[in-house]
Amino acid sequence: MKALLKTALLAALGLAASVAHAEKLSVAASAVPHAEILEFIKPQLARQGVELDVKVFTDYVQPNVQVAEKRLDANFFQHKPYLAEFNKNKGATLVAIAPVHVEPFGAYSRKIKTTAELKEGAVVAIPNDPSNAGRALQLLERQGLIKLKQPDNILASTRDIVANPKRLQIKEIEAATLPRLLDQVDLALINTNYALQAKLVPTRDALFIEDARSPYANYLVGRSDNQNTPALKKLTQALQSAEVKQFIAQRYQGAVVAAF
Repeated sequence: MKALLKTALLAALGLAASVAHAEKLSVAASAVPHAEILEFIKPQLARQGVELDVKVFTDYVQPNVQVAEKRLDANFFQHKPYLAEFNKNKGATLVAIAPVHVEPFGAYSRKIKTTAELKEGAVVAIPNDPSNAGRALQLLERQGLIKLKQPDNILASTRDIVANPKRLQIKEIEAATLPRLLDQVDLALINTNYALQAKLVPTRDALFIEDARSPYANYLVGRSDNQNTPALKKLTQALQSAEVKQFIAQRYQGAVVAAF
């Protein structure tokens, strides 16, 4: 009995020591799919001595601000063009650590079933941040709805539209609010994370959508002073694991595609 008690005590002490020495890692994320993916790998990281704290945000600004100010360790919600624009505008030096997935960008409507039904003067809503606005405009051009001065310019703006045959009224609106405006506009181009939160199924509900070759992979992002820490390296390995690739494929059914 004494031997059993001694063994149990040693095991408890070992567990307590493991918990005490667990490295904490705070990561900002959009709710879907980013936070869901992080929650999926949380048990795996715990076994490796990393306590993952996922902070869910509903906007695209604070996750970068809080990492830059060292209030959080990393974030997972954005693609490289958005990160580059943030760094440029805010004088930040955040770094892209690893690509995880692509969220094919799509166009949605509750008023029409095909782009041919778009009437002259129809209202089209797109995200108001420069990188996603350019992405939306490129997608509209590929559908023949507008023509851009430089089709490959990922930061194209409405000022770069050189042809607009249907005289579409293109409104730039905060990305997070776009799903709620579907009843008020004729067409909205919505980031997949917000579409999924609104219970839209991109592969079913989008009138048109990017394919898996989209260059807009979503990255794990950190700082130059912490990107090589053991905890972030473990997080990177977990995010780019075969288990995560399978999780993405099964859970999102093509609405999110692994980018590694």
